[in-house]
Amino acid sequence: MEWGLANSNQQFLWAVRRGIISGSEWIEFVPDGFIEKMKGRVLIVKWAPQKEILAHFTVGGFWSHCGWNSTLESISEGIPMLCQPFIVDQGVNARYVTHMWKIGLELEYFERGEIESMIRRLMVLEKGDEIRVRANQIKELVKKQ
Repeated sequence: MEWGLANSNQQFLWAVRRGIISGSEWIEFVPDGFIEKMKGRVLIVKWAPQKEILAHFTVGGFWSHCGWNSTLESISEGIPMLCQPFIVDQGVNARYVTHMWKIGLELEYFERGEIESMIRRLMVLEKGDEIRVRANQIKELVKKQ
C-alpha cells in the first residue's frame, strides 16, 4: 500500500490508528525509506476529523472502506472515492458508488501497481475528471434535499 501511494506522485493525508496492525504501536510497519521519499507529500496522523477534511477545498479524493457514514460524508462534499470494502454493507455501498452513481473507483487488487494506477486514474487522468463532475452534481442534488 505504501509504495502504491508513493509511486502515484500525489500528496495525501493518511490517518493511521494506533494498533491497526497487530503488534505495532503506530507506524513502525512503514517500510524503510518511505517517509524520507514522501517528505513534503505525506502527512501521517493518528486521528483526523474526517468530515472537516472532506470539506476542505484541496481534497481531491477519498480512499474509503465505504462504510455508510464515510460514503455519505464523501457524497455530501462532492469528493470522488477510491473504494476498498471489507465487510457487510461496504461491498454494496462500493458497488453503488462505482457502478450506479459512478463517483468512484473500486480497488479490486491490493497490490502496489494497482494502487498506484487507481490513484492516478482518480486524481489526474480524464476518468477522474468525469468522476469529479458527477460527484459534484450529486453533491448539489443532496444540498437541494
